[in-house]
Amino acid sequence: MRFLPYILKHLRRNWVRTGSTVLAMASCVFLFCTLQTFLHSVALSLQSASGTRLVTRHAVSLVFNLPIAYKERIRGVPGVRRVAMANWFGGMRDLSNQRDFFVNFAVEAEPYLEMYPEYMFPEEQKRSFLQDRGGCIVGRETADKFGWRLGDTFQLESFIAPYRADRPFEFVLRGIYDTDQNRYPGTLRTVMLFHHDYLYEKTGRNVGAGTFIIEVDQPERAAAVSEAVDALFRNSEAETKTETEQAFRAGFVSLAGNLALLLNGIALAVMFTILLVTANTMSMAVRERRTEIAVLKTLGFPSRLVMGLVQAESGFLGALGGGVGVLLGWAVIRYLPDIPVLGSLIKAYFPNLVLSPIIAAIGLGAAIALGLSAGFVPAVLAYRARITEALRQV
Repeated sequence: MRFLPYILKHLRRNWVRTGSTVLAMASCVFLFCTLQTFLHSVALSLQSASGTRLVTRHAVSLVFNLPIAYKERIRGVPGVRRVAMANWFGGMRDLSNQRDFFVNFAVEAEPYLEMYPEYMFPEEQKRSFLQDRGGCIVGRETADKFGWRLGDTFQLESFIAPYRADRPFEFVLRGIYDTDQNRYPGTLRTVMLFHHDYLYEKTGRNVGAGTFIIEVDQPERAAAVSEAVDALFRNSEAETKTETEQAFRAGFVSLAGNLALLLNGIALAVMFTILLVTANTMSMAVRERRTEIAVLKTLGFPSRLVMGLVQAESGFLGALGGGVGVLLGWAVIRYLPDIPVLGSLIKAYFPNLVLSPIIAAIGLGAAIALGLSAGFVPAVLAYRARITEALRQV
């Protein structure tokens, strides 16, 4: 620590170069933290999927609904324990305000809640919800966001044309659910659920089923049940595609391509570029201080100590840049969901977007490692520098 003032003095010697190097390192760590946080969010979402749940949708696209009559035929497939309809509602309090966006589904409440034990709330709230056709339940985060309490009423209007009614849908909050992230990691606490019958009643038309959620009696039978369900409706006007819940969620992620390969590739390319920039910065700093290095050695400073000082300087640059990058990453990830329009998409596809301490620690460690790696060659040159040669070039 006694050499820290010496290191800081050298860093202040050319503050423009030092600042640009720290900024470049911070940019690298910022990208690493944000990209890895997106991947971590996707992994948590896939991890929360149950191995006993299947999702049946229209074989062409989710845009098309399936006939409600399919439900009873699916129920008769061997291995099927429960079936429930679920339709993405797309309801918002104000269609012109994207900040109001949150996930909401119309579901067959009783079988759906039996298949999703991760939605945890008191039994009396569950009974109240099941008995009220206009009732709904919401996650704790959504209730806190809008200041809703049990018994509150609110209105939503869907941006999906078939679900538009003469008047906005009015709901009564009957339950607020929480979840155990240790037992059910990645479970959303922002979802709203209401009765599918209420959607049918308000629209006055057969809206069909967006998806059928199927619970199988054994996870090992998931593939066989999927094939059997799709075989029932093969060559019909509305063929189906049945897959595990995890595969269904992964399908949304795959629309953006191989995210892991893409994001990791970007991170590696940026880190390699920053490594070259930092190495060039340290080389320039050592070349400018050849005389000072020679004087230090003349005064009796061992070559190893001189080498250590150069390495410490580069490591300090990495730590400083890493700290700034982690703070930038935390701030962006924290406030990104609040951005109009873009924030709505972030909440929908990356709901568990939080910078974890592990990712932050890895980012900071990578920055320090980059700094030390970049300063290794200049440090070796300083170690091997001869006093007479350095002074001769003055």
